Amino acid sequence: MAIVVDDAASAWFRRELELPAGAGVRFFGKVYGQTNVHDGFSVGMTRDDAVESPVVQTTKDQVTYYVDSNDAWFFDGLDLAVGYDAKRDEPTYHFTPNDGSTVDAVSGASKH
Repeated sequence: MAIVVDDAASAWFRRELELPAGAGVRFFGKVYGQTNVHDGFSVGMTRDDAVESPVVQTTKDQVTYYVDSNDAWFFDGLDLAVGYDAKRDEPTYHFTPNDGSTVDAVSGASKH
């Protein structure tokens, strides 16, 4: 499990959430929506500077991005790439399996 935040997404989070150095952003699974591997769930995020029980974390531009143990089920076996959509002015989330398999672009199912 890994999180990669690109430069444009980092700038968006720091600007929109007014994040100072040392701040935290927690990612979690939320009901409704869709990702490229989840049907009926989407990625939620919130500013949460109290990084207490992360199962994965990364730091970019002095901000910690993480998933805590309560939300590990949503990210289990997956790496998360956080990008930025300039047209929509919002972050994008793309999952890839971290077991060497690929994701079926139509069904979202993992293929070995």
